[in-house]
Amino acid sequence: MIEQLAQRLQIPIHQVEPTVKLLEEGNTLPFIARYRKEVTGGLDEEQIRKLEAEWKSLKNLEERRQTILETLKDQLTPELRKKFETAQTLTALEDLYLPYRPKRKTRATIAREKGLEPLARLIQRHAPIGNPTPEELAGAQDILAEEMAENPEIRSAVRDKALRFGKLKSKRAKGEDEKQVYAHYYQFEQPLAGLKAHQILALDRGEKEKVLSLDLVLDERDWRQPVWNVCKPRNAQYQEAIEDGVKRLLLPAIERDVRRELTEYAQREAIASFATNLRGLLTIPPLNGYTVLGLDPGFRTGCKLAVVDPTGKVLATDVLYLHQTRDTLPRLCQKYQVNLIAIGNGTASRESEQLVADFIKGSDIKYMMVSEAGASVYSASPLARAELPDLDVSLRGAVSIARRVQDPLAELVKIEPKSIGVGMYQHDLEEKELDGALAGTIESVVNQVGVDLNTASPALLSHVAGIGPKLAEKVVAHRNQHGAFKNRAQLRKVASFGPKAFEQSAGFLRVRGGDEPLDASAIHPESYAIARALLKNPDQQLEVGEFTRRDILEQLKRPGRDPREDLPPPILRSDVVSLEDLVPGMVLHGTVRNVVDFGAFVDLGVKQDGLLHRSQMPRGQRLSVGQVVEVEVLEFDRQRGRISLKLA
Repeated sequence: MIEQLAQRLQIPIHQVEPTVKLLEEGNTLPFIARYRKEVTGGLDEEQIRKLEAEWKSLKNLEERRQTILETLKDQLTPELRKKFETAQTLTALEDLYLPYRPKRKTRATIAREKGLEPLARLIQRHAPIGNPTPEELAGAQDILAEEMAENPEIRSAVRDKALRFGKLKSKRAKGEDEKQVYAHYYQFEQPLAGLKAHQILALDRGEKEKVLSLDLVLDERDWRQPVWNVCKPRNAQYQEAIEDGVKRLLLPAIERDVRRELTEYAQREAIASFATNLRGLLTIPPLNGYTVLGLDPGFRTGCKLAVVDPTGKVLATDVLYLHQTRDTLPRLCQKYQVNLIAIGNGTASRESEQLVADFIKGSDIKYMMVSEAGASVYSASPLARAELPDLDVSLRGAVSIARRVQDPLAELVKIEPKSIGVGMYQHDLEEKELDGALAGTIESVVNQVGVDLNTASPALLSHVAGIGPKLAEKVVAHRNQHGAFKNRAQLRKVASFGPKAFEQSAGFLRVRGGDEPLDASAIHPESYAIARALLKNPDQQLEVGEFTRRDILEQLKRPGRDPREDLPPPILRSDVVSLEDLVPGMVLHGTVRNVVDFGAFVDLGVKQDGLLHRSQMPRGQRLSVGQVVEVEVLEFDRQRGRISLKLA
């Protein structure tokens, strides 16, 4: 299995084997990637993540193989056992097992019960068959049809042909589609090889909602050859059986297999896109040193306001009604010396933006639009109640919006990732797979950035390698009871914080201003002696691997560096760009809000996001959520509110 894993990933065995051992011993992925580079040969986090996924896949394959071999132990010939033992995929394994799988009554099983298998064998060998009744002949043909449809070689060859040359065709069904959401697919035909993930997911959903009906189209020339090559039918009875089996059994089975494979591919792509977008959102640089007024827009119930100081502490809350007196903003901004206003992008956001832009003219105050996705989910959560017990639910959203500007990562980890709104067809995706991918992304970013042990919320601490939700609660409870941690070593005094948890998490936790300066860096406590020796003489020879030495020296130069600081800061605005201002050829700076497989949606500071289609980007260029880009307006459809962009 290790050899197979190395071949699949094109990674040498001497790197794969020890990495698998580390994973099997219960080490976390961030810990292995950061602090065991000598063991893994410097594999990065993404390589280890793929290795872990493939290893699980291989173990599942092997487990299924052993179950089948045990089930069929009395039926296995040496040749059949070898086929099972050498099957490289789960699909190949299940194809081999299909003829032996217990099945409900079929036309073929009924024919066998009637003793018609000898007749089927005569037809198959092109031998004389005498004068069977029409019913006997049909029964024998049913046996041959099912055997052909369950032949592993035929299924594999036809499935391959379908994936290479088949087409997916959709047409209008009887379900309601008032908003014409699926109009593009009412008459649609596309080669399977050219289908994009978003098309597959849209077609799947349209079929589920009974708006569309779908069919796999496979030309006869693509299935006939592999079937005839194996069966070699030379008499009319056998040919009839094969033709019937292809149409009644084989092609429907292949269509199910292919559709399932397409959906799995589309879901993998969508989940990967969601995870990439989430990473981009979580790595938006924090805006330090700002006193922020968070504005959660609303018409009927008013705009909820919350002022937070640079540490995120709530200073004041209020409600502003757009149609009434507007002295609330000047009063709050003057009293608390607000220098940044964060506006949620929901209902009434543009009216609120215009109000803010008019108010800040001539001042040093800036504003920025903030995605408010998930703010309402957070507001009603137990965590929000614990953090802001004295605030009404409606005002907590404004606090969240303000804090998202100050530190997007620390605030967004409090929200279920699926509620953050950077995916595509997320409600159609396999929940377990999506949750796993998003949890892995959050874990990766949190540990890459590092966490302040004395200020982190339980939500943030729970994503640190080796900690988890229950231990995070205990760490915060200990901090509340005994005061700030003076060093990492004091974590050992926290109930249930054992040696393994300390080993896995310590390097990702920061203690600033404590009694051990190295605790403010990403240097692991196990390497403190080496770090102190290198501080005295960076050129001395020590018993330490080159990867570890390099990482320690980097941390000594820039201790506790936040990697987000290397990225361009978010766009701060002082005036509104209206839809009427847009003309083809205009060049603007915008913020990428969502990336999908057909392009990216860019916030230009106007009511609608513009679409930067993939055809308007250099081949291979990948944008990320939160990235600031310079774009040119290609065209603007005022009636439909659609803005087409290209990179400037």
